[in-house]
Amino acid sequence: MRRVLLRSGPGRVAAYIGLLVLGAAVGTAGSLVQGGLFPGGLLLALVATAAVFLGGRHATGSQLGLGSAVVGWVVSVILLSMGRPEGDGVFAAGIGPLVYLLGGMVIAVICATVSRPAGPAARPGPKGR
Repeated sequence: MRRVLLRSGPGRVAAYIGLLVLGAAVGTAGSLVQGGLFPGGLLLALVATAAVFLGGRHATGSQLGLGSAVVGWVVSVILLSMGRPEGDGVFAAGIGPLVYLLGGMVIAVICATVSRPAGPAARPGPKGR
């Protein structure tokens, strides 16, 4: 059975804004963790990313919840990947940051395209009743 937790109104808008901020926080934390403990940190960052994306979709019952979290994640990761004029940057050269960036985007596409479980079947019968 499919339930929508938030129907409409200011609570739904607040949920989308909260998911945007949560996506940015997970993107920032994942950017820092993935380099710290290479195989485990990278896996943890990608699992947290998938959890936020799927959680946003499930909490709002729409793709817009997923999109809000994805936008926050992408913006934070892109801002952190750009180096400063002094040459400092969060991402080091190597395979880990590349897997995190591309893996997060692949996870976003997978979460957006995976089908939801079917709801209860409609009652068979004549139309109009």
